[in-house]
Amino acid sequence: MTVFGPWSAETAYAVVVPTLGRPSLSVCLRALADATGPKPARVVLVDDRPEAGATPLPVEIPVALQPVTTIVPGRARGPAAARNTGRQAAGPVPWIVFLDDDVVPGPTWGEDLTSDLAATTYRTAGVAARITVPLPADRRPTDWERNTAGLATARWITADMAYRREALDAVGGFDERFRRAFREDADLALRVLAAGWTLHTGTRGTAHPVRPADRWTSVRLQAGNADDVLMNRLHGPDWWSRADAPRGRLSRHLAVTAAAVTALSCAALRRPAAAAACGAAWLAGTAELAAARIAPGPRTRHEVVTMALTSILIPPAATWHWLRGQVRHRGTPPFDPVATTRPPRAPREAARQRVLP
Repeated sequence: MTVFGPWSAETAYAVVVPTLGRPSLSVCLRALADATGPKPARVVLVDDRPEAGATPLPVEIPVALQPVTTIVPGRARGPAAARNTGRQAAGPVPWIVFLDDDVVPGPTWGEDLTSDLAATTYRTAGVAARITVPLPADRRPTDWERNTAGLATARWITADMAYRREALDAVGGFDERFRRAFREDADLALRVLAAGWTLHTGTRGTAHPVRPADRWTSVRLQAGNADDVLMNRLHGPDWWSRADAPRGRLSRHLAVTAAAVTALSCAALRRPAAAAACGAAWLAGTAELAAARIAPGPRTRHEVVTMALTSILIPPAATWHWLRGQVRHRGTPPFDPVATTRPPRAPREAARQRVLP
């Protein structure tokens, strides 16, 4: 028998899924419907395709979820904006669980989620799931597979994150200046923590399969360097440690790109010795990057060629996006928790108990 709604009003939840209509969405909803425990009070699918509304969202909604599922159009402005749209459509529930459309909730997800929410205090803003990334057992993972596997240790990612509605309202929700699925979750977490709320990791488990990707995915991912500039502007240079985020290789990418640009400039100025020295530095940096990415991988011909080609393009791509971020966010003021957030408030019953003799 399907159980709709939670065991108590305090653990009632809605599920918000921003989506571009990928086939994985139907798999996600099927796992959500099949999981044991209380079902969501509402499921909101935010159709964030540019043509949302022109064609039906390609999804199979399980029968068990059809009575509570609604599809709302997004604004094609990225997952942060889509999640804000979804939370506004989720109804008056105390908890909103954000799921990516390519995750697979575990078989006891509903039970575990309800236990996670029941264990919170009034200061708890959010409870993260435990993410697992299935990797091939018969070979070493590719560069893209290793990149996806990093989600298993990332903190506060919205692949599966339950947030208290009150906390989202207190900090203004997601910052829609983050247009990609990158750093918008870390930014929200840092703002929530700065406002005096707490975040925890729960017991529920969710799988994040590695989705298909083409040869040039790693080059496109360098657009995240512009988002890192915005994070620096908002949260200061130490945000990396507070968000427990890896620093990456930006400084090396800048150095390798500078060597390439200098080599070309020296060649144009007919300074062959300097051009050769800078060219050698560029080649060494590019080879080091390729070797670092090839060594832990399967070392197939396709993977080696992909790593070699993309290692040439990654440093200039990273540099370009970093410079773009510097220009775009040059006037962004630092985040001010006092002026822009509200701290958690104790329940009224607790307040009365404190003043009684």
